[in-house]
Amino acid sequence: MENTETPQSETPIPEKQKKTFSERLRDAFRLRHIIGLAIGGIGGFLYYFYVGCATGSCGLKANPFYDIGLGLLLGYLVADMIKKKKEK
Repeated sequence: MENTETPQSETPIPEKQKKTFSERLRDAFRLRHIIGLAIGGIGGFLYYFYVGCATGSCGLKANPFYDIGLGLLLGYLVADMIKKKKEK
């Protein structure tokens, strides 16, 4: 006998729940995320410029790309925490 039931892992997704790549990308990078990335990158550079390692002997803090990258990451994560309240 053949099994005619579809396994749960192969359950078809309704058409209106499927998202295209551009829709998923738009959801990942909304305006608040882009603003958070910009503020975080600027903050990371300012941290490197004013606080960073003066002698250059510090392995991680002597590189401006590390501080800017960390600022970008933190800016994105903080911006992702900010969500609009849904109206009822």
